[in-house]
Amino acid sequence: MSLTQISFDDGEALLDWRALTEALAEGHSRPKAEVDDTFLYRGKDTLLSRSAWIDGLGIAVKTAMIFPDNPIRDLPMINGAVTLFDDATGQPEALVDFHLVTKWKTAGDSLLGARRLANPEAQEILIVGAGTVAGSLIEAFSAVWTQAQIRIWNRTTAKAEALAADYPGVAVATDLEQAVGAADIILTCTMSTDPVIRGDWLRPGQHLNMIGAYRPDMREADDAALARAQIYCDSFDTTLDHIGEFKIPLASGALQRDDVLADFYGLAEFPTYDPSAITLFKNGGGAHLDLMTSRHILDLWTRSA
Repeated sequence: MSLTQISFDDGEALLDWRALTEALAEGHSRPKAEVDDTFLYRGKDTLLSRSAWIDGLGIAVKTAMIFPDNPIRDLPMINGAVTLFDDATGQPEALVDFHLVTKWKTAGDSLLGARRLANPEAQEILIVGAGTVAGSLIEAFSAVWTQAQIRIWNRTTAKAEALAADYPGVAVATDLEQAVGAADIILTCTMSTDPVIRGDWLRPGQHLNMIGAYRPDMREADDAALARAQIYCDSFDTTLDHIGEFKIPLASGALQRDDVLADFYGLAEFPTYDPSAITLFKNGGGAHLDLMTSRHILDLWTRSA
């Protein structure tokens, strides 16, 4: 079996945000994924390997090399690749660009949650944070909510302005509380360890979709936001006991396990949009989503050949 190699540009030319969310939904109709992570260290440098196996879909190993001194060499800090293996034989099928998979998996994960929970007629979308993920979210959400005004808020306004300049029509918000109150969909992609979203800013009909927190000490929303919202996530396994967004309030008693109502393996339990409710979705990521995204990319590649 020959090994297919898919670059960022070649893969991105084939992709569509709506179709990706449908592929992720289909992936969760299959047997539950087996996942595992491994880490190796050399001083400041890290090798992270995330593996997933879904019966009938295949196997993926996503390898990330994190070398903090690389920017001094004018090289990216993070490099890597995703290797796909055939489910029946274990033979390698494809090597897919790491950044391509990460971009589309991360934003597509949140987009699927929002497509199930948020107002389909949303007119105002707020992105809190102005890093690389924020750019992906602009692309993903503008592809579905084509008429919505997207605004960016960042602690450093100049960074929000620089990102907005790359996307015609995107505006910058300077008052976070006011911007949250006006938004129909709120997307958070910060590196914060202290909540940036307060529950008393929220109103019925809003959808809060959180991406940034990925460590046990990180949070983006306070206890009041959790108390007021109907809560969903992409995976119980990758969020409840691993990410501070849920881990911290579960430990304090501010959140109960049953308060997180469903994950993507229970997509049928995600309700249709309710203008009287506040919904909250936590994007925790996971190697199974990398596998589903990579398989979707390879399928598109194969069909286009």
